[in-house]
Amino acid sequence: MTALGRFERVDDLHDANLRGRRAGFRGGAKIGISLTPVNPAPAAVRRLLPGEAEAYRAIRLEALATNPEAFGSTWEEQAAQPLDRFAETLAKAAIFGAFLDGDLVGMAGFFIEEGARKRHKGVLRGMYVRPAARGADLGRALLRAVLGYARAHVEQVQLLVVSDNEAARRLYESEGFSAYGLEREALKDGERYLDEILMVRFLK
Repeated sequence: MTALGRFERVDDLHDANLRGRRAGFRGGAKIGISLTPVNPAPAAVRRLLPGEAEAYRAIRLEALATNPEAFGSTWEEQAAQPLDRFAETLAKAAIFGAFLDGDLVGMAGFFIEEGARKRHKGVLRGMYVRPAARGADLGRALLRAVLGYARAHVEQVQLLVVSDNEAARRLYESEGFSAYGLEREALKDGERYLDEILMVRFLK
């Protein structure tokens, strides 16, 4: 059946709507289709400010509770830190947030290496998107925001990804990252050891 359903011509659809209005139906004929699809509001990605420390702390702790295997620190360690510490991080590093309808639903951090011989390198850390917001390609949007910022400051961006996180690895590879090493038993989560893949994206 076509999109017009049982109406063979546009004129038939118009006539049915007209009859519906005359009968007192505000929406016209009840044919169960939408001629004007509604698109969801696009996400906004921008750098977080020190004044947004509370929101950053909340999503950071959620990330550690939801996907502890993806982070080097623990929920207990981060929860013990004062709010001022999160504000300091936002002031010193470039932490990007993804917003949907004004709510912070994703984050990604960018840190420049210290030392004269390492300042040409940056590190992507703390990538996370809330489960309810996944599937909207927000991880890619955050990654591209970090890379756009990094181009003005460093020559390469490095990251670590747990070896069994295939979805994250495919995302990074699709944006130009390549693996250059593997650290065995890099993390220990309870009695479980996790390997990490070292990846890099050269910008120049």
